[in-house]
Amino acid sequence: MPRILPCLAAACSWFVAASASLIAAEPVPLNKGDKIVVIGNTTAERLQYFNNFETLLHARFPEKELVFRNLGFSGDTIDVRLRSQDFPDHGHTLIDHQPQVIFAFFGFNESFAGPNGVAAFETNLAKFLADLKQLKYPVQNYPRGSSKPNVQDKQGEVKQTPRIVLFSPIANEDLTSHKVPAATLNNKNIELYTAAMKKVADQAQVTFIDLYTPTKALLDDPKTELTINGCHLSEEGDAAFAKVLDKALFGEGKAIDPALAASVKKEVAEKNKQFFYDYRAVNGFYIYGGRKKPFGVVNFPGEFAKLRKMIEVRDHRVWEAAQGKQLPEKIDDSKTGDLLTIETNFTKEVKIIPPEESQKLFTVADGFEVSLYASEVQFPELQNPVSFTFDAAGRIWVTTNASYPQYLPGEPVDDKILILSDTNNDGKADKQQIFAEGLYLPIGIELADGGAYVSQQPNMMFLKDTNGDEKADIYKHVLHGLDTGDSHHAVHAFEWGPGGELYFSEGTFHHSQIESPYGLTRSANAAVYRYDPKSEKFSNYVAYEFANPWGHVFDQWGQNFVADASGGNNYVAAPFSGSVDFPRKHPGMKDFLVKQWRPTCGCELVSSRNFPEEMQGDFLLNNCIGFQGVLQYRIREEGSGYFADPVAPLLRSADPNFRPVDLQFGPDGALYVLDWYNPLVGHMQHSIRDPNRSKIHGRIWKISNTKKPLNDPPSIAGQPIQRLLYLLTAYEDRTRYRVRRELRDRDPKKVLAAVDQWLGGIEKSDPKLEHHQLEAFWVKQQHNVLDEALLKQLLTAKDGHVRAAAVRAVSYAKDRLPEPLAILQTAINDEHPRVRLEAIRALSFYDNQAALDVSVEALLHEQDDYLEYAFKETQETLQRRVDAQTKAAPAVSGK
Repeated sequence: MPRILPCLAAACSWFVAASASLIAAEPVPLNKGDKIVVIGNTTAERLQYFNNFETLLHARFPEKELVFRNLGFSGDTIDVRLRSQDFPDHGHTLIDHQPQVIFAFFGFNESFAGPNGVAAFETNLAKFLADLKQLKYPVQNYPRGSSKPNVQDKQGEVKQTPRIVLFSPIANEDLTSHKVPAATLNNKNIELYTAAMKKVADQAQVTFIDLYTPTKALLDDPKTELTINGCHLSEEGDAAFAKVLDKALFGEGKAIDPALAASVKKEVAEKNKQFFYDYRAVNGFYIYGGRKKPFGVVNFPGEFAKLRKMIEVRDHRVWEAAQGKQLPEKIDDSKTGDLLTIETNFTKEVKIIPPEESQKLFTVADGFEVSLYASEVQFPELQNPVSFTFDAAGRIWVTTNASYPQYLPGEPVDDKILILSDTNNDGKADKQQIFAEGLYLPIGIELADGGAYVSQQPNMMFLKDTNGDEKADIYKHVLHGLDTGDSHHAVHAFEWGPGGELYFSEGTFHHSQIESPYGLTRSANAAVYRYDPKSEKFSNYVAYEFANPWGHVFDQWGQNFVADASGGNNYVAAPFSGSVDFPRKHPGMKDFLVKQWRPTCGCELVSSRNFPEEMQGDFLLNNCIGFQGVLQYRIREEGSGYFADPVAPLLRSADPNFRPVDLQFGPDGALYVLDWYNPLVGHMQHSIRDPNRSKIHGRIWKISNTKKPLNDPPSIAGQPIQRLLYLLTAYEDRTRYRVRRELRDRDPKKVLAAVDQWLGGIEKSDPKLEHHQLEAFWVKQQHNVLDEALLKQLLTAKDGHVRAAAVRAVSYAKDRLPEPLAILQTAINDEHPRVRLEAIRALSFYDNQAALDVSVEALLHEQDDYLEYAFKETQETLQRRVDAQTKAAPAVSGK
């Protein structure tokens, strides 16, 4: 079950929300040494990524030596705060911090309940404020110079309560660049909830500030866009917002010297970085959660004691900078304590061998060979590589994790994204470029939109080079609230869907809350997510009790498969990717293959002219413990789904350090395998700080068939649009994958016009005409365009695979089509079982009796396991929604 921390009355770990007039009735009083704690949703959390407001705060009140802590957490609401197991034990509740001032930001996520949710919101907020006002701290815990009203408890001990400042949500803006109508969708509700919050705050006699009104004035300016997605402020927007906050809280202030502000901001950023390592510590399940024993109880208490002293050192530097003092460049942490030396429990001999020796320990399928593409010997920065992808020029982009398993207090992190190239075409990398550095545990990566999407728990980043030196100069947080319970389970397995949505996964122990302009998505204990950067839509694609779904791949028809690493289970995605409402998850579903080994890590489908004909379409699966190599399964269609039988493995290694963690076919048709190369894996078996964990090794291997030539890598980067469209007829799935990605970055008007021209020139007798039409439709989707005429053609195609793909598109376009339910009614009676399966799945995204009635028509046709599973799940989802609407409907007069 999800772990939801209750309101403050139960755990004293809770927070608040509010809003009022632009400027508080009186400036909020602050005393010397006050601790200010920020709580709330993503608006609160993002303050620490830019540090503008806190810089103004310290610069305005340098003599007060304020302590500022940001406990903001994406997705938090006044009544639900989703956290992984035993999160309060980590020491970051309000009782732990004992703030003198609480800044609380809520109301945005609650506003999606609309007008019908206002009454319940007011009740919850009133209780929340009442609970929060019960906080009382012993007077000795108040800072020097404090002179606040006090109360006495029943034992006569003098205690004091924190001052509460409640903030309304900020306004949303409509983004023309992303076609995100956030203001149109949300501002009426935000305004409604702002008024409700003012009402409750006034009744509770709590200081209340309206952020909606001033930010609406800022965001209504058509000349600028100040948010990244319509609802979360950009860096420029945050700078403007900081001034709004400062004025609203304390009135007009004096101008701040730019040099002093820069000095303060630098120190604030360093302090907040260290606090973030603490508050949002990765591997929380091993620090304070269910797996803290036996290893975490040894080293983590000391590590975090040191880290918190380091944060105090940085508080002093912030104060000194605000007071205009000169600071030594090097921070002195000599008095923050020492770290324990951890002994290994690994009894076997650890023997790291050079790549050429490791290569000799491979056993490969008949007719294949393994060669080394890159290693740490030639490229020392290739350390603990976790995932990779190819760009349009055929180069490999790979994430490195030298800071694995997690930050050690006092040791700066500097994980990287490398670009590796083979410039002389000899089959080996000979050039390295560092695209990004200073990262912290970047796991998943994919390219598009002129940059790279990279997971860096608890966020997803977008990194981009804007000056042409092939080094990222934009580091943007685009998604937040992805949990940090286990770095092995952090967001990974990045894969573009054919229509331009980015899919990625996270494993169990993780409890995540992701805000978007369309609402809040919550997930507990694993999920596969779906994110469309062009529209900013985000959803839980598969809600299922996975262990760690580290593997996701699409076939040529847009059907997809999900590999669950820890248990070694593998699934057809369609039956269990229908909609369910949190916290419900889909029940257990059968594997689509005969499981042999576990744990796995990454999957791929064979689509390469270099590989033998009989292997085309085979499912490849890395396995990284026990059997260490690449497993192979022969897929066949079976009813509405698929089934796969094991065949001889493609690759096996006798090197115990070989750890295949990612694989993908390259432009030359060879299979590339990423080797994490580490003697120790897993957090449960060995201490996270075990000295035998490798931090400096990593390899990339290349598997090719010696009986057939390698492909001539297609030219994609910089090619004319017409040439790229021609490549959509290429045999290899990965070629078309990369072409769609390249076309995504081109001028939409030119692409769309060229697509229509290309389609018009294809001979009607072409046996692959319908697949070409499907590719064209997907290219248009990459530009957020739904071609209804082309969709109609696909829905009536001769090939059932194409009709099924078209119905999948309909499932996500019900708000863009005139009669989507009629389309699904036709599809649910299709002769092809996979088309019917897609229709049943698509109906789960509705919430009315009409959809429920249509779904029943599935029973008129022959069933199989997947059809029965999907039907039951769609029925369950729709019935719950219809029942909830009936229950919530107002009573009707009997007249």
